[in-house]
Amino acid sequence: MSISKEEVERIALLARIQLSEEEANVYTEELSSILGWAEKINQLDVSAVEPTTHVFPRANIFREDKVTTSFTVEKALANAPEAKDTFFRVPKIV
Repeated sequence: MSISKEEVERIALLARIQLSEEEANVYTEELSSILGWAEKINQLDVSAVEPTTHVFPRANIFREDKVTTSFTVEKALANAPEAKDTFFRVPKIV
């Protein structure tokens, strides 16, 4: 598969890139080469390859959901710079 010079100029226009005549010729050749390699990849027989979403096998990495006791108010506020009643005290931001 190849790409025409007009297509390269159209892509440049859409991308708001100004190309000189020489650059348009160079990009036409380079993009045609890239599309040629992509076409070669499309010719590979991958019917025996299982589809994957990740290169390494992955399993559920989440821990079991268990109900546990949480911190007491005193323990949660123990390292707070400032506290008022049962809340963290923070600077007022307007």
